[in-house]
Amino acid sequence: MKTVLLGKTPAELKEIALSCGLPGFAGGQIARWLYQKKVRDIDAMTDLSKEGRARLGEQYEVGMTLPLDVQTSRDGTRKYLFPFARAKEGGLDSIETVMIPDGDRKTLCVSSQAGCKMGCRFCMTGRQGFHGSLTAAEILSQYLAVEESDGLTNTVFMGMGEPLDNWEEVSRVITVLTADWGFAWSPKRITLSTIGVLPNLKKYLDESRCHLAVSLHDPFPAERLALMPVEKAYPIRDVLELIRRYDFTGQRRVSFEYTMFSGYNDSPRHADELARMLKGLECRVNLIRFHQIPDFPYSTSDTGAMEAFRERLERRGVTATVRTSRGEDIFAACGLLAGTHSHGDA
Repeated sequence: MKTVLLGKTPAELKEIALSCGLPGFAGGQIARWLYQKKVRDIDAMTDLSKEGRARLGEQYEVGMTLPLDVQTSRDGTRKYLFPFARAKEGGLDSIETVMIPDGDRKTLCVSSQAGCKMGCRFCMTGRQGFHGSLTAAEILSQYLAVEESDGLTNTVFMGMGEPLDNWEEVSRVITVLTADWGFAWSPKRITLSTIGVLPNLKKYLDESRCHLAVSLHDPFPAERLALMPVEKAYPIRDVLELIRRYDFTGQRRVSFEYTMFSGYNDSPRHADELARMLKGLECRVNLIRFHQIPDFPYSTSDTGAMEAFRERLERRGVTATVRTSRGEDIFAACGLLAGTHSHGDA
């Protein structure tokens, strides 16, 4: 089996080049072919000698994964289905990536795992269980292989999986996205969403300048635990205590995701407690309409309840927005990503 080049740094590529009899500076050339010219085959790296390409190709491959299928929503949102080649028999064999257009913006919502360990009761991805973490190459393929690759303006790590449960590979991807030799994106174009895996959350906050989104969903610990088992291991109050140590008054932003369930977490009591929890923290709360899934007892809050909740937060000094749902008709909206096992050919 050949070793994949995608996801490696110029320093790592230099060592590979030298091992194949190429000059050390070929590492930088290979990086440009991978991340700026987005080639899919070593033979396309035409500023390497023909003999060098042949030697390189004996042991290595670019490693880009191509999508199996794409669907387009009525609102223009596109969902790509990528294979997960390391699936075990009977396991999840694909992951999904969503491209969300909004005027001049094209935001890519990427997956970091096949399935998820976190088991949030209201999420279809969590219902699939955990089937494996994606490699940096598999994550980067989502950027490189979609039709909109050259026009992407932003990205969110909000697809399938918990990004901080796969921090080593996600960190490698963020390096490629932000490095001058990679995509050269500003960290302001990147947001990572997490339920709050504390050890790796600290690493993320220390090692990057990208934005943070935290899945909160209920301010009361017992109620949040009933929705999100992670509350037991990483209580939201501990997550907030860590976040308060960092500066979010400048260009870096922190937001909180709050999916609303009618009669469960949408009362004035919840709004007041949420405002109390977030007092003094420069942040935004995104109120999200719940998209119904099987065997979950709650339905989404109606528009009136969501607006009342937003207004109550605003009166208490917390900036809040009601997020527009995108791609629901192709199962691309929040909480609906599940690969082929949930809705046929996706």
